[in-house]
Amino acid sequence: MFDIDVVTLSRLQFAATAMYHFLFVPLTLGLSFLLAIMESVYVMTGREIWRRMTMFWGTLFGINFAMGVATGVVMEFQFGMNWSYYSHYVGDIFGAPLAIEGLMAFFLEATFIGMFFFGWDRLSKVGHLIVTWLVAFGANFSALWILIANGWMQNPVGAIFNPDTMRMEIADFAAVIFNPVAQAKFVHTVSAGYVTGAIFVMAVSAWYLLKGRHIEIAKRSMAVAASFGLAASLSVVVLGDESGYLATENQKMKVAAMEAMWHTEPAPAAINLIAFPDSAKQENSFAISIPYVLGIIGTRSLTQELPGIVNLVEDAKVRIRNGIAAYVALQKVRSDKTDTEARATFDKSWRDLGYGLLVKLYRPDIENATEADIAKAAELTIPDVPLMFWAFRVMVGLGFYFIGFFAVAFWVASRHKLGEKRWMLWVAVFSIPLPWVAVEVGWLVAEAGRQPWSIEGVLPTFYAASGLTVADLVISLGIFLLIYSSLAVVEIYLMLHAIRKGPAAPERPEPQGAGVLPAAVAAEPQIK
Repeated sequence: MFDIDVVTLSRLQFAATAMYHFLFVPLTLGLSFLLAIMESVYVMTGREIWRRMTMFWGTLFGINFAMGVATGVVMEFQFGMNWSYYSHYVGDIFGAPLAIEGLMAFFLEATFIGMFFFGWDRLSKVGHLIVTWLVAFGANFSALWILIANGWMQNPVGAIFNPDTMRMEIADFAAVIFNPVAQAKFVHTVSAGYVTGAIFVMAVSAWYLLKGRHIEIAKRSMAVAASFGLAASLSVVVLGDESGYLATENQKMKVAAMEAMWHTEPAPAAINLIAFPDSAKQENSFAISIPYVLGIIGTRSLTQELPGIVNLVEDAKVRIRNGIAAYVALQKVRSDKTDTEARATFDKSWRDLGYGLLVKLYRPDIENATEADIAKAAELTIPDVPLMFWAFRVMVGLGFYFIGFFAVAFWVASRHKLGEKRWMLWVAVFSIPLPWVAVEVGWLVAEAGRQPWSIEGVLPTFYAASGLTVADLVISLGIFLLIYSSLAVVEIYLMLHAIRKGPAAPERPEPQGAGVLPAAVAAEPQIK
């Protein structure tokens, strides 16, 4: 049995590096498509101002991209360093999308990003535009393969356990790629990235307008970001609903924890707007609920029940008993490969083997587990309910805030009054940290809600860790936090420096009538 302190530190180290890395990923995703849109306008209109806009936001994109690469490479090495048994157990499956991501998406993105920065005067307008779109697609392909890997951790389809090799192996690679959980996570995650990019552009542009600088570029940037952000924020909510629906099929405990639903309710279940979950008593001390809403959203029916936490624990006990039987049969198969009866028993019950392994946290000889051991193992399947409940509501609340914010910004931009609504400009500036809060708590819900599993229902987290010492992990965690914090400071400094410097001055005068503001906008007084 692994030392729980080692497992906790291993989880903390991976969580820290992942959350640092994901400070950079959503902005890369969002800015990449905004760059492509801006340059498309430049190619179609020939207006120099759109070229300057693309180059300015491209500089900020490049800074962020470099930091994302620097922080992302370390994460993949941690699977071998901190989670060696995980890599052994599911490496054949999990490693495939990571390898494809490195060979196809990352090289596509990295190759063309150099051409984006150094090809302005070496490529034709259309050629450079194609490069910019390929950078955007490369960034999204990179996210796709990572999320296919993560989606498999949430819903391990297309794989079987081989008792001869003692590993999970791919049985249907197409099922892994087209895993509905992975596809839903992909579109939801990249849409969140688009919102992040749009908020970033809105906030920086609003700051310019408040300072009376780069008025023409700021207004055009805000107009593009408002329309792009409105579409993205609407898609985040719609696609998030799809992710939640899939979770009710594949991760029922996660959904029950997100809603602090301790007991199964008659269909359709009510949704808790506010509640104060008490994990010790397994009840809510106070709750404000809306009848029927959770059942309708979660099951898209009026008759299907959503199981509560207590009921799911009872289901886990059944699966643990079946998993123990699979474990006993596996030991017989390993000692005598000709034991057909044991192999038949294992083939029938191997899908619950992971549940049986939960008992190993309390005793190594799980074949002798008592009902008390099984009950304690079943309790492990409950994630941190208060954390899940409130984190989910922060994420959803911010999602609806973004819809309202972008709707107002789009309306103001369409009326050419961006320079008049100072209150909206200040709201945009102070909104800049909110998309990062939303995406970080979103990942918290996704990953904390999967506990105690590294692979849902297949491999317990405590079973997946490497045999490192506490000292090893404390030292490496300290080094990671120091380096990543330094990179975050460098990122902020470089970003602020580039923003203060602003877009480059025009290299050549624009043709008469090109690139100028409409008369109604040009007549607006500059904000001092």
